[in-house]
Amino acid sequence: MALARGRRGDTSFNYWPGFVDALSTLVLSIVFLLSVFLVVQFFLSQEVTGKDKALEQLNAKIAQLNELLSLEKLGKLTLDDQVSSLKAGLASAESERDRIKGLYEGLAAAGNDAQGKSSELGKALDSEKAVSARALAQIEVLNQQISALRRQLAALEEALDVSEKRDKESQNRIADLGSRLNVALAQRVQELSRYRSEFFGRLRAILGNRPDIRIVGDRFVFQSEVFFDTGQAVLLPEGRAELDTLATALIDLDKKIPNEIPWVLRVDGHTDVRPVNGPNFKSNWDLSAARSISVVQYLISLGVSAQRLVAAGFGEFQPLDTANTEEAYKRNRRIELKLTER
Repeated sequence: MALARGRRGDTSFNYWPGFVDALSTLVLSIVFLLSVFLVVQFFLSQEVTGKDKALEQLNAKIAQLNELLSLEKLGKLTLDDQVSSLKAGLASAESERDRIKGLYEGLAAAGNDAQGKSSELGKALDSEKAVSARALAQIEVLNQQISALRRQLAALEEALDVSEKRDKESQNRIADLGSRLNVALAQRVQELSRYRSEFFGRLRAILGNRPDIRIVGDRFVFQSEVFFDTGQAVLLPEGRAELDTLATALIDLDKKIPNEIPWVLRVDGHTDVRPVNGPNFKSNWDLSAARSISVVQYLISLGVSAQRLVAAGFGEFQPLDTANTEEAYKRNRRIELKLTER
């Protein structure tokens, strides 16, 4: 008490107790922070360990999927690869069988030689016999495998023979159908040629020997001037009269030709090489096509079946005379009638 009073009476201030208290508080705070850090580190290590395990499981699943994918790829072998594998297996099995047979024969010979020796070799002989028995069992298994492989090869060869036989039969049928089709086409061509000759003969008798109407090969040729004015596609009265007789002959012909013959009368329009001068047509193509269409339409109006008529325009590109003369131009301006198949 006296000391305390003496210190109170002293004018100087003592900082040491407060410093000790502050240092203790700081040390306690540091210890608390270290404890919190250790706890957090523990939980983080547990979390990382769990993630590592999950990653390992995922890697295992990926490995399983890769293995399944490999097995699936191996399962997609083609029949040719299987046949090649079977043949290779058969050859390998036969060579293995021969090798084991040779080994068995060698072991049997060694056993026969060993019978004259001492009893010390008995154990070795028993061992050799056991090896021989195993070899015989392997030979029997290999023989069974070879038999199975041969049966599979025989089945494959039989299937191949059947396929080749069917292929040959199909080829023979195709050849037979082709020959029959050619015969039928030849018969139809002959029938159509007969009707064409009859038709042209009747037209010749009706129209007479006129210089502007003639037969060229299998076509009946009319000069354009019989039907049309120069550069025009409107039928003249004289041309209509000629087409009247032609329509009568076509209608009679349609009644005679059997329905199974797909015949048509093709009306071809032709011009000369000189360009068209006029607003109605842009080219000789247009003029030749318009003229053939006019003839076809007039024949239809007279009762000729539209299914038996074809209109075609050739322009100046199928000339009968290539000379640059008025006579050649006149020959090339024409309407051709051709009785043909559709």
